[in-house]
Amino acid sequence: MEVKQVFIPDLLIIQPDVFTDSRGYFFETYNKQKFKQFGLDYEFLQDNQSLSSKGTLRGLHFQNPPFDQGKLVSVIKGSVLDIAVDIRKDSQYYGKYFSLVLSENNKTMFWIPPGFAHGFLSLENDTIFVYKCSQVYNKTSEGSIRWNDPDLNISWGNNSPVVSIKDQEAPLFKHFISMF
Repeated sequence: MEVKQVFIPDLLIIQPDVFTDSRGYFFETYNKQKFKQFGLDYEFLQDNQSLSSKGTLRGLHFQNPPFDQGKLVSVIKGSVLDIAVDIRKDSQYYGKYFSLVLSENNKTMFWIPPGFAHGFLSLENDTIFVYKCSQVYNKTSEGSIRWNDPDLNISWGNNSPVVSIKDQEAPLFKHFISMF
């Protein structure tokens, strides 16, 4: 397993060891002992899965303390452009984002700790996105930031994605008050 840090501290790209042969492939999607060696010492309390058509955008979502969530995300089928926005008010990267493509082909996993807003754009039909969460969903703690916020200036590569009404009406970043 190879783990890489990106320019925003605490975000991790995880490339598992994939074993392939004539039957297909095998890899560990989670191993508590191995992940702990890389500083990921979290207990995961909830697993989620979504199915999205091409052009569907979900996000930018987060949960406020005390129900703040870390997410270990990956794609089982298809591909996504995955985005994490730093919303930790004391971070020098506050309001900055990191993006990468996660796909069934690259089998890359992405660790997004508490203190980040998260979203993704499905790049293919029938994309299956999965994530392990370090906290259970709590409706009163949920928050969001508008996906196309001009201050964040995220390059989604799609100017007219399919977005829920809730995500279309999310607050702008300039009105956001971070609890992180």
